[in-house]
Amino acid sequence: MINEASAILAARRHVSLRRLVAPGPDAAALEQIFRAAAQAPDHGLLLPWRFILIQEERRRELADVFVEALVERDPLAGKEACEAAAKKAFHAPCVIAAVLVDETGNRIPVAEKLVSLGCAIQNMLILAQALGFGSGLASGAAMNVAGMRRLLRLAPYEQAVCFIGFGTGSPARAPRERPAAERFVSYL
Repeated sequence: MINEASAILAARRHVSLRRLVAPGPDAAALEQIFRAAAQAPDHGLLLPWRFILIQEERRRELADVFVEALVERDPLAGKEACEAAAKKAFHAPCVIAAVLVDETGNRIPVAEKLVSLGCAIQNMLILAQALGFGSGLASGAAMNVAGMRRLLRLAPYEQAVCFIGFGTGSPARAPRERPAAERFVSYL
């Protein structure tokens, strides 16, 4: 069991959303992926995160938000740049927005809530890998524009953190060299 888990972790790779192709996870696989997220640590049992599956029929709206975000940053953006921004909404067969929920009035620091969200995302990525799917994360300035908040129907205490894409990785990349533990572990 340990060797199998180690092999899944070692095989995990980030796949750019533009390199993810169909097929993506079906409803049953997505249910397993979301159940994996629920295993994340959650100090205070606040459920400080949620996920929004962007359905195929809503991708055009997401594309419009990506264009809006680009034009907001660069009012002189040309047609090609706007088309490239719009295409981002259609790259992966399965796109999920990860949202941090930071309601006030509880004693849990936002950093712990963000760690919980990161653990939930990592659990999803690992389970997708075990199911044979590629996955990747994408973020950027578009996450914080008013149009994104409207599209995702975010409450004032919520923040879109990133998109998670799932699909079939095409083609597989060579593994990157991982840092040795002595590079990031110290002893007190």
